[in-house]
Amino acid sequence: MTAQELKNSILQLAIQGKLVKQDPSDEPASVLLEKIKEEREKLIEEKKIKKEKYSEIYKDSSDNYYYEKFEDGTINDITDEIPFEIPESWKWTRLKSISNIITGYSFKGNELKENKKVRVIRISDFDEYGLKSNKIVKIDENKKYENYIINNHSILLAMTGGTVGKSYLLSNLKEKMYLNQRVACINCQYSNISIIYLYYVIISPFIKDIININKNSTNDNISMELINNFLVPLPSLEEQKRITLKLQSLITYISEYDQYYNKLENLNNNYKVELKKSILQYAIQGKLVKQDLEDESAEILINKILDEKRELIKSKQMKKENLSVIYKDSTDNQFYEKFDDGKIVNITDEIPFDIPDNWAWTRLENLTTKQIKRGKSPKYIEKSNVYVFAQKCNQKNGMITLGNAKFLDETTLKKYDDSDYIIESDIVINSTGNGTLGRVGIIRNKDISSKKVVPDSHVTLIRLINGVESNYIFYFLKYNQKYLESQATGSTNQTELSPEIIKKLLIPLPNTSEQLKIIEKIKILLNKIKTAE
Repeated sequence: MTAQELKNSILQLAIQGKLVKQDPSDEPASVLLEKIKEEREKLIEEKKIKKEKYSEIYKDSSDNYYYEKFEDGTINDITDEIPFEIPESWKWTRLKSISNIITGYSFKGNELKENKKVRVIRISDFDEYGLKSNKIVKIDENKKYENYIINNHSILLAMTGGTVGKSYLLSNLKEKMYLNQRVACINCQYSNISIIYLYYVIISPFIKDIININKNSTNDNISMELINNFLVPLPSLEEQKRITLKLQSLITYISEYDQYYNKLENLNNNYKVELKKSILQYAIQGKLVKQDLEDESAEILINKILDEKRELIKSKQMKKENLSVIYKDSTDNQFYEKFDDGKIVNITDEIPFDIPDNWAWTRLENLTTKQIKRGKSPKYIEKSNVYVFAQKCNQKNGMITLGNAKFLDETTLKKYDDSDYIIESDIVINSTGNGTLGRVGIIRNKDISSKKVVPDSHVTLIRLINGVESNYIFYFLKYNQKYLESQATGSTNQTELSPEIIKKLLIPLPNTSEQLKIIEKIKILLNKIKTAE
């Protein structure tokens, strides 16, 4: 149970008269309402409040139905409105019968400035925790706004927008403030009503449900009529006080409970993520599966790969690349990178961790049969036989879908060659924008079937050479997704992940046999985590 759910349960018990023990010596709520009626009539006579269509709610003992009797003698059956039973000494009443409710003035936006005298409270200026101190707006003092002054010890209630129904109890108002339109302010001038108790009623699930049921579905509005006619379960003043004291003490404990609950939730949510990261970290450091001393060294594998790439370049199946070999010099224990053009560079500072002796470091670009680059900028058409793989096809949950793909104008196919089509085991990386940049996916046969698919210009494609397992590189890139995100450049909305960054990624590479063992182990462990979820 969340803290909010617990709080809702306690509030509901409170307004049903089940939170504190009933005291038979308490004055019944019917007497309280008579006193309020007398106070109200005096305030009307003094022209401090307007005369409203007030009513009395009672339960008829002859049929156990609830009725509402108005001052003009009209009686309505409201049994269907009554949500629950309350103690015999309590009474149902309308909010307008025990309070004075106003809504704000429609101030002109261009008149509201930071440097004027009286603050104006808008819907955006408060939440359940209090008034906000940012983006304050004010207006010059004016007598025509006097009816919209916010009183201390009153309740603010949002009438419009996504936060409709949010409320806040003002208890320490130190300056004059005006009320803006679409904010209701509930004032209580009566000596027999606790404004704190009334606030707890307003934030109870009972009132929240009424708001949710009655708000306008188009723009989330509630009316003043609805607010005025909120049903309030009313106990004696003494019981109101006992309830508020009990609630205040319990809410303190709920706040503590909330902290521990959130910590536990974060732990539950994060430990799976962190566990997955740990598995991938162990995998790429050579700590996940047992080393087999009889396995072929990764150096031999890399030499074979580089020889194959050189043949591809020689036969013009690939563009010329300056390939490299990374080695550790036994004389100084430093790491060096030797390029085909003869250049040698000390890269010791780049090496992030130790790997097993039979592993080797290499650059990702050394392991591909296709130049690491983005797709082409496509020309779209409503329907064709060629799909365009965009960033949204590479989903957050790790799934690949062509359901979000658009279609390529086939008249532009002359720009593409056969190697541009996405095939099984290709790795895709989202390479632009916020939110998805750095996201890694791997193409399965079921993802594309026999479809023709090309990447768009926001997706980088990686196609690996024989001897390098796509799943191994995929897991490596997944582990380094945050690093890829951090390497983006450009403005906030135009961040770019350069293919050059991806090309130069250092890969800790085991032989093919160990790659397969690591992949299998990762799958087993990740499946166990998923099953535990």
